[in-house]
Amino acid sequence: MRILVSGSLAYDRIMSFPGSFADHILPEKIHILNVCFLVSGLEEKFGGTAGNIAYSLKLLGEKPTILGCAGKDFAAYEAWLRHNGLPLDGIRRVNGEFTAGAYITTDRSDNQITGFNPGAMKQPCNYPLDDCDPADTLVIVAPGNLDDMQEYPRHCKQRGIPCIVDPGQNITAFSGAQLTEMLTDAAYLISNDYELQLIENATKLSLAEIRAKAATVITTLGENGSIIRQGDKETHIPPCPVTEVQDPTGAGDAFRAGFIKGLVLGKNPVEAAKLGSVSAAYAVERHGTQEHQYTWNAFCDRYAALFGPLEPARS
Repeated sequence: MRILVSGSLAYDRIMSFPGSFADHILPEKIHILNVCFLVSGLEEKFGGTAGNIAYSLKLLGEKPTILGCAGKDFAAYEAWLRHNGLPLDGIRRVNGEFTAGAYITTDRSDNQITGFNPGAMKQPCNYPLDDCDPADTLVIVAPGNLDDMQEYPRHCKQRGIPCIVDPGQNITAFSGAQLTEMLTDAAYLISNDYELQLIENATKLSLAEIRAKAATVITTLGENGSIIRQGDKETHIPPCPVTEVQDPTGAGDAFRAGFIKGLVLGKNPVEAAKLGSVSAAYAVERHGTQEHQYTWNAFCDRYAALFGPLEPARS
């Protein structure tokens, strides 16, 4: 199956401040805030929704196409994608911009101050879907360029291509009408529980009304697993136990990759979410969103320990 992953490509630049932000911010001077934090170091990680999902899909034996934009500083990320055997033909280069970047400073109490530069992500990808076979294509539209997030679901519905709509952290950038259009007739709507509430608030739709518009509504619950809602059925999927939580960032993207792998294997959404649960566990056990590694055999063994043997889908 051809898997297209629309979303962001970004550098995560992570800095550590050995003190506490609160000790250096004067409440009575907040109107003229001017503060500098001397950090103890910087780490650069590869990230972005499309990059993260594609990376985990490659670990799961798939070769997805990333649909996104990259800037003039993309060389290191490009080398990483090539090293992992991921195609580059869906990535549009925007030479006048930097690749999107998150600049995250964390203090000793795990408080964070983040600046995000969308850079090249401000431009649409413009990757055509006209030659896609609806019977052999799956598209996920994750947070990225806002035009892409509206146009790809629209095009998928017109062509009959199954589409996973994942508005995520960009929910607040859309109007209620835009979000309603995106999720209406989507094969799958996926979000965490907080994001689902934001969707309800923005669209003025109840959960029941959302369930009536999207074929399957998937809600991730962090350490509490996930819920799969189809029609009047609701199924809770437990989380996969982890050895140690190192960094929950990127777990949602890894879940999406596992879920997609399940669909590729012919599983129904409930069974596919079980693969998502196991995939997410690997991500939280490592710092960074593309640091985890495993073989397919190791994945199947871990799946079997929780859910039983990963049997072929019934025809």
